[in-house]
Amino acid sequence: MHRWSELFIPTLREAPADAEVASHKFLVRAGYIRQLAAGIYSYLFLGNRSFNKIVAIVRHEMDKIGQEFYLPALHPRELWEASGRWSVMGENLFRLKDRKGADLCLGMTHEEVVTDIARKELRSYRQLPQIWYQIQSKFRDEPRPRSGLLRVRQFMMKDSYSFDIDAAGLDVSYKQHYDTYCRIFDRCGLKYMIVEADSGAMGGKESHEFMVRTPAGEDQIVSCESCNYAANMEKAISKLADVADLAPEGDGKPLEVHTPGQKTIEDVARFLGVSPKNKIKTLALMAEEKDGKTGKAKLRAVVVLMRGDHQLNEAKLASAVAGKQTRAMQEDEIKQVFHSPAGFLGPVGIAWATDIKDLERPVLLVDKALEGRKNLICGANKEDYHLKNVTPGHDFQPTAYADLRSVTAGEACPTCGAPLRVDTAVEVGHIFKLGYKYSESMGARVLDRNGKEVTLIMGCYGIGIERILTAAIEQCNDENGFWLPLSIAPFEIVVCPTNVKDDTLLKTAIDIATRLEADGFDVLLDDRDERPGVKFKDADLVGIPYRVTVGKKVTEGTVEVVRRSTREMQDASIAAITDYFRALRPAH
Repeated sequence: MHRWSELFIPTLREAPADAEVASHKFLVRAGYIRQLAAGIYSYLFLGNRSFNKIVAIVRHEMDKIGQEFYLPALHPRELWEASGRWSVMGENLFRLKDRKGADLCLGMTHEEVVTDIARKELRSYRQLPQIWYQIQSKFRDEPRPRSGLLRVRQFMMKDSYSFDIDAAGLDVSYKQHYDTYCRIFDRCGLKYMIVEADSGAMGGKESHEFMVRTPAGEDQIVSCESCNYAANMEKAISKLADVADLAPEGDGKPLEVHTPGQKTIEDVARFLGVSPKNKIKTLALMAEEKDGKTGKAKLRAVVVLMRGDHQLNEAKLASAVAGKQTRAMQEDEIKQVFHSPAGFLGPVGIAWATDIKDLERPVLLVDKALEGRKNLICGANKEDYHLKNVTPGHDFQPTAYADLRSVTAGEACPTCGAPLRVDTAVEVGHIFKLGYKYSESMGARVLDRNGKEVTLIMGCYGIGIERILTAAIEQCNDENGFWLPLSIAPFEIVVCPTNVKDDTLLKTAIDIATRLEADGFDVLLDDRDERPGVKFKDADLVGIPYRVTVGKKVTEGTVEVVRRSTREMQDASIAAITDYFRALRPAH
């Protein structure tokens, strides 16, 4: 039996000064974690018990579809060079050298390692499909660790990888993970959403995130309450309301208009008496491009046009430029492309690349919201002047149209037309269809049914163990502490005798705890010689779903049961206490 008096549960009355989100405050106050350094935490007794319960749920569900591995955290540079990610990951990757000077890194994910195993061991379609998973520490050199366990440099992750002979097989493996994740998060008691997502540095095509709404989140999700549409901001689309185009002026050709000192979208719109919706916003960027002939890196101008009232979505831009890094143009670069100072830039009169492969000319990406529009206003590439009557596709030719804007709350759902909502959220799981990104670059091939060598098709799937706990706390807390679902709480029940010096109360409490424990419940006996108020405050703080108060009602054969989530109090029979809690247990 676990007795509070014998355990290390260092509760605090005040949260640390740097704690901003609820989960960070309460994990520290409840004695679950202690910080060792920025983004590096020790998991104490209560925290480790919760993590172990989460891991057990994840393992139980993953064992139904896959095989558990344990892979090295230390990786040789050559593996990451083979996949092309040694340079792509930049400073997020922890890098080190061994005593012989060989380059190594600490794994933030394990696509390279499992692909190396697959290319050496898998030979035939008969060995497929394969799903391999592990639960292990990962490392990421976060530039700004924050929000407790939500943004750290060392974290626990369940990562799994699927290998199939073709896309149809990958569809099956992907659906298996999708369904497994739903069972895992259901069992962990989370209220979550599944949203379409961007694959980012992982690569691949189809991707879904499992998200929990919370103000502490760093991601934004767009969803519709009238249908099932949901996507993260990097992937979300919407239906835009129709905008009336301006009437052409003069002969309808681009018309130069004097706009002295008016540089911003709002200033020009106000000066000309039009809406920003009738203006073109010009964003001048530079991207690093590899020369196909020499292989050397060179900078290339990438110009983005947006509707005046819209904001560029960086992730959508990254997809449009195939993941290349971009930065704002410097003054001399702007003058080289536009022959104009900043503030008056526009697309007219410039020879744009006809496609992305045309490396000799600047790229012009135009947001789809401008496609089909007429008589817009943009910079004239001349100080203090703008152009009216500008029509995309007529007065200038884009390299490509692309969805580049961020959706805003209230815009129409692309599926049903109802207003969309935008929320902050925490990502607790992410699944990707990687396709051939790693198997092709690293040479993972097998023989198919016809004896032909084919490249394996892959998927990868991650769950953040700490994020399940933090998301649960973000969903379930008040000013006094938090409560966890029974399945992941360090203890399900805390038994509190109000006075341990009263033999009757202490013996009754021990008897109740013993019987509940024998019936399979995780029970903590608070046998400390403390005032009832102190015990109750600690019980409220540390996340235990139920409290049994053993007090003066024992003479009547009853105790008081407090449900932490609602503070509902009920009398329960001491004799039938196991039946009482057995009825509350969720079925798995």
